[in-house]
Amino acid sequence: MAKKENAFRGYDISTQAVHTGTDYDMETGAVRRPLHMANSFKLPDDLSQVNYSSTDLLMYARNGNPNQHWLEEKIAALHDAQDAIVLASGVGALHALFWTLLQSGDRVVYPNVSYMAVYRMFHELFNRKFGVETVMVDMTDLDAVRAAITPGTKLVHIETPDNPTVGVTDIRAIAELAHQNGALLSVDNTFASPLNQKPLALGADFVVEALTKFINGHGDAQGGAIISNDLETMDRIRYEAQVNVGSVISPFNAWQIFRGSVTFPLRMQRINESTQQIAEWLETRENITFVAYPGLKSNPGHELAKRQMTNGYGGVISFGVNTDDKTVERFCAALKVVTFAVSLGHDESLIFPQPSYDERIMLYPEKFRKGFIRFSVGLEEPKDIIADIDQALRAVGL
Repeated sequence: MAKKENAFRGYDISTQAVHTGTDYDMETGAVRRPLHMANSFKLPDDLSQVNYSSTDLLMYARNGNPNQHWLEEKIAALHDAQDAIVLASGVGALHALFWTLLQSGDRVVYPNVSYMAVYRMFHELFNRKFGVETVMVDMTDLDAVRAAITPGTKLVHIETPDNPTVGVTDIRAIAELAHQNGALLSVDNTFASPLNQKPLALGADFVVEALTKFINGHGDAQGGAIISNDLETMDRIRYEAQVNVGSVISPFNAWQIFRGSVTFPLRMQRINESTQQIAEWLETRENITFVAYPGLKSNPGHELAKRQMTNGYGGVISFGVNTDDKTVERFCAALKVVTFAVSLGHDESLIFPQPSYDERIMLYPEKFRKGFIRFSVGLEEPKDIIADIDQALRAVGL
């Protein structure tokens, strides 16, 4: 579809979250976009110029749907970008980007600490199935990254803060290294969100957001987005990965995420403030072996985070407790306010242990290899969350 000009460009992100992509319903005058659950749309009378594998025309839901397009306008606006593609999940967006950019013989540099699906794609699938050379590196070590990005590297992919250790990577410095060697840089921005960090402004070529997390914020819809100013490549992603692989988002999920995204800046501000408060408390609690959060002065990535995370440090804390895996599980089960479940970025706080037998554990810094917990802070009162963590630790003897 033709890209609609953002009439609210230059306004604050909170104003854009409310207004971009929103309009009156032309048929009823309603001030909310309707939900269009149609699979098919009326074709033009003259079919001679119709390309059935393009997204230039509303014709079939796999080629795009109105709710998807309105959400794409909003996501692009949140990143001050020219274009966004919204797909069925965050992993769908990652796969769509990698699938489109890479071919046999290409070289990819990616983090040794990364989301499980990225680890699976590069450690197992893309190299074994398609002959892509995949190189794992500590992205927080610029010398190691400099050595890994050789001429001929096609793509460098990073997460910052990373999942699950919340390490901070220098986007601007790695963008320069990638571009000096003719490589593209993609950044998974899910832990930061566009309120706190805009990677395109720091030199990234592509950004991926798991819309399932902070932008939707209600734990009830999956979606992912690719954001970029490279319009030619974005059209290729639509053609190759959306239309002809079929990773399109459902209209209902797009409608839900659109609704959730309106309050995203407000929710993220609250989450930033609460997470900082809880992280500072955890540092004072006995039997806590470490607390990893970019907002803490003790964090090795704090000064870098201050430069590139402009409004806050996100809603995820990683911390350790001085005990074994089974006791960690009992601690998580003893929580009453915090929910023992996977995922992050919901309205409720979520906690998930990273067991010492995880196959990737040896890739993490040593302190993360025992009693490691990933904690996503929600919208509850921070004092209630702190009291809940404290009582659960005491319940298991910590």
